[in-house]
This record gives sequence, structure tokens and C-alpha cells, in this order.
Amino acid sequence: MSPLPEPPALDVAVIGAGLSGLACAVKLHEAGCRVEVFEAADGIGGRVRTDRVEGFLLDRGFQVYLDAYPEAGALLDLEALDLRPFTPGALIWKAGKLRSLRDVFRNPSALFSSALAPVGNLRDKCLVAKLRFSLLRKPLDHIWAAPETSTLDYLRAFGFSEQFIDDFFRSFYGGIFLEDQLMTSSRLFEFTFKMFSAGSATLPQNGMQAIPEQLAARLPEAAIHLNSPVTSVTGDHLTLAERSEAEGGNDDRIENEAGTRHRATAIVLATDASTTARLLGYDRQPKWNHTSCLYFAADETPLAEPIIALRGDRDGLIHNLCVPSQVAPGYAPEGQSLISISVINDHATDATLTETVERELINWFGEAAKTWTHLRTEHLPQALPVAPPGHAIGNRREKGLWICGDHTRSGSIEGAIQSGVETAAEILGEIDGGDKIASDT
Repeated sequence: MSPLPEPPALDVAVIGAGLSGLACAVKLHEAGCRVEVFEAADGIGGRVRTDRVEGFLLDRGFQVYLDAYPEAGALLDLEALDLRPFTPGALIWKAGKLRSLRDVFRNPSALFSSALAPVGNLRDKCLVAKLRFSLLRKPLDHIWAAPETSTLDYLRAFGFSEQFIDDFFRSFYGGIFLEDQLMTSSRLFEFTFKMFSAGSATLPQNGMQAIPEQLAARLPEAAIHLNSPVTSVTGDHLTLAERSEAEGGNDDRIENEAGTRHRATAIVLATDASTTARLLGYDRQPKWNHTSCLYFAADETPLAEPIIALRGDRDGLIHNLCVPSQVAPGYAPEGQSLISISVINDHATDATLTETVERELINWFGEAAKTWTHLRTEHLPQALPVAPPGHAIGNRREKGLWICGDHTRSGSIEGAIQSGVETAAEILGEIDGGDKIASDT
């Protein structure tokens, strides 16, 4: 068989249809570039995906959208996402009871009950107010340029008691960073604390996948190629893996033959950290924080309001619990509730995970929890890239490629979108400047 003719050059090829790749592609397309996106999976969104199971919307891991994100908010149509907010604050499971700790700046009537809650001491709660006002005034560029340490050392230096760190910060930020030792960079802590203080944690009415779907809708349908894994990238070429007819895909233009190559003026590597390392031939693989999310269906919600419940006590597996359908009713069929439970660390091989969590739920909520139906357990061994003090921040170019993704900024929706938008701006800057996009090899 004679070799296939090489396809004409693209303006830009984007590898990966997660938030970073889609954000980059949208900005390039809307600036007039011809863009094609190659995605290995069967759907867009990367780690921001939602599955429909028995009428319930199950996000792949517990995620929220913070409506104070500046870059994401500028790119997305937030009104169209129909964002529904959580009640600010948290319920904390401690000494056999859920204790209420509210954001008294948005709910002043909760001042007395929150002050008396046996979670930390009054000084800790005053320090929360001090930290809130301090970070609301601190520009984001100052946060990213500040000296950094671990979040744990930062909190201790700020003056918080060990009890409050254990009861609240390990629970709340353990769920955000997916590690409760609080070894994540203090810059990321300051950033997320500022975002929570400036806005609300929300869920889109139609699930978290509504976010990447909104971005994809701004691209030509034929520009996104699913089931199209890239095996290698060299200079200005990318090579696709062999695809059998059974693998399908939405790309009729690409032949099902090994070694199909595409040439582009610029190639953007917008894959996750591990795939990026593999395609670049790194010997050292990036580290990840793990989580598992268990979903249950119930006839009634166990919580009185749309708020997050946290495990304050250090024993037990449940790290946080919420009822997404109480926040955004579209998450469950009418008359039912969807309950989401997150545990952190690697439990993918724990055969008794569901049974252990079910016992803890009975301890929390009594006999009613026995009637809940287990819908799914989602194991996410690559949930968030590890981000200790000293981790590199900023988009990169290497081996002739533009590299973006949340691993180059912050492990968040904002970090992913910001990285994609900034990469697009850098590419457009070179094109508009009349410079040929040169290879670094």
C-alpha cells in the first residue's frame, strides 16, 4: 500500500480537549486561526467529566466552580451555566455530631453559634477574619510572587491552633488539595482562600461537564477529534496511534492506519502532567494526589441546607460529604437526592471501601442511611497534580512545543483555563509579530 499523502499544515494543533486545551483552542479560533484538537478519550473535558447514571448526574470526583475565578469568569458565560451556590461555611463532624461553622460575613445571624462551636477557639475564628481581609486586599500577582512554604507551616506561622488546623483546615483544604497533610504550596492556599472569600462555591445546573461543553460549542464541530491518541510529537509534526474500526471516533477524515501524521505551524501540548511527561520522553514522572468518590441515591437529603459536611475527627474514611442535588436540582431525578462522599488517598484496591463508608454514614445519619442505594464509586488515581512549595508555575516551551495545563499553573479550573488562554496569547503574539514560530530543538 502506498503511503497516505501528508495532510496540509494546520495553523495550530492542540493535543488534549481538557479545559486548558479547549480554552487555548477557543481563543485561537476566535482570533482567526485554523485549529484542530486531538483527544485520546471518548469525550471532552479531561478530568472535568459528568456521567448520567439512572437519571443522576455523577461528576467524576467531587468538584466545584468558584465564581470569583477571574480568567475563567472572563472566558465563560456564567449566566448560561446557571451556577447554583453552596451555603457558605461548613458542617464539621466532631465528637459524634455535625457542628456548624458559618461564614459570618455573609450570614451575620450565625455569629453567636459559630463563635461557640467547639471547632478551634475564639482566637482562631478572629484569625480567620484577619486572614480573609488580608487576602481580599492582596492582588493575585502578589500571591503568586510571594515567598512560599507549605500550607501547614503557613497556618502555624499565622497563629492558628493545632486543634483548628486539624478540625477545619485539614478537612476543608484536604478536600481541595486532596491531601490532608497540608504540604501543598502556601501560594495555592492563599489563592483558593481568596477565591472562597470573594465569591461562592457553585455547581452548574447540568453538571460540571457543562463547562467544557460550553467551550467546545464555540469551536467548529469538525475541529475536535475524539478517540485520537497522539503517540509522538516531533518538531512540527504529531503522529496518531493506530485506531481500529471498533474504536470508532468522530473523525471520518483521519484514516485508521498507524503513523498518520499531521503537520502544524504550532503544536500545543495540553495534556495532563503524566501524558505530557511521556510524550516529551521524561524519565521522571509527575506525582498525583488521589481520591475516590462514592455516590448514593436517597429519597430524602440528610442535610438541612446545601452545605458541605466535613470530617473533623481524624478517624474514619469520609473526608467530605454533600448533596449536589440540593445545590443544583438537575443532579437528581425529581423527588430523589444525590449524595456525594469523598475520601482521599489511594483506595482503588480497597475491596471493603463501600462497606466501610456505609457504616460511617449510619454513624453520622442513623438508620435512614441504610436505605440509600449505592450508584457508583469513582477512583481517581490522577485527580490533582502534587504542588509542593517550589513547584514550577508558568507555561513552557520545550522541544518546539507549547506546553499548558493546570500542572503549569494551579490544580484548579482557573489554573487550567488561565494556562490555555495565556498560551493562545503567546502564540498569537508571535504570529501577529510576523515571526515564524521557531522550534527549540
